[in-house]
Amino acid sequence: MTLTDLNTGFRDDEQRRRVQRVIHDRLADDRDPQECRFLMRFWWQLIMSYQEVSMDELSRNVGRPKLDVIEALIAAIRSSHAEVDAWIATTQHVLPVIQDRGFSATQDSDS
Repeated sequence: MTLTDLNTGFRDDEQRRRVQRVIHDRLADDRDPQECRFLMRFWWQLIMSYQEVSMDELSRNVGRPKLDVIEALIAAIRSSHAEVDAWIATTQHVLPVIQDRGFSATQDSDS
């Protein structure tokens, strides 16, 4: 399944940014660099019309719980803007915000 159509499935740029914020803040955990790298490639895929990441790559590199969330997002994007809004609301309430440890370490070393 190609993911190159995802960038056209949003109501507007604000809806896309809200989805990207959820991916960045609640899925992309830098404690697992490989998984984080592929989630951020997916984050970019939401803007790009070329293939940044494939579903096979996501399946191989993202753990099942997060992959389920991504698959639900893809289905929502391909369904309707209202489904994307529902995905945002549900995901924000279910998944906690991830602490960015790399950023925190940088800030601690600067002080």
